[in-house]
Amino acid sequence: MLSQNNTALVIVDVQGKLATLMYKQEKMHDALVKMIKGAQKLELPVFWLEQLPEKLGRTTPEVADELEGVSPIAKASFSACGQKTFMDSLKASGKTQILLAGIEAHICVYQTALDLMASGYEVEVVVDATSSRSEHSKRLALDKLARMGVEMTNVEMSLFELMRTAKCDVFRDVAKLVK
Repeated sequence: MLSQNNTALVIVDVQGKLATLMYKQEKMHDALVKMIKGAQKLELPVFWLEQLPEKLGRTTPEVADELEGVSPIAKASFSACGQKTFMDSLKASGKTQILLAGIEAHICVYQTALDLMASGYEVEVVVDATSSRSEHSKRLALDKLARMGVEMTNVEMSLFELMRTAKCDVFRDVAKLVK
């Protein structure tokens, strides 16, 4: 189970025009915003990645507006693990459980998840906050990741798992996000 003291959120490449072409992109953006707000309420570290932002554009305003105070980490490799700054920052956080969300499921999210697992992290993909241009590509990636040992979750399930009890100090705030 996810532990509030041991979990970080990683947002991958929700950028530019590409983000608007995702399968069910409005639902994905809504889920990402809820996930980010919930992670902030629970005081989880949030890592924000951008694939070649000078070429693909910046993170969409819906997501970037929620990440005030967090600096994006630019990368060229499809896997975030190919970016030393990200890996050093993640290691320094001391967190070993990763909630992973973003685009595209079958490329950057997929490769990041597998590389994080190979580096000893427990990885859960936030399915409703993750997408690809096609439903088929998203499903293929999630199915393959699950077969390889990556766990699947959604925004509500992960946030309630992290809180564990309705007596959590931020329960009401988090519950309002997902209702």
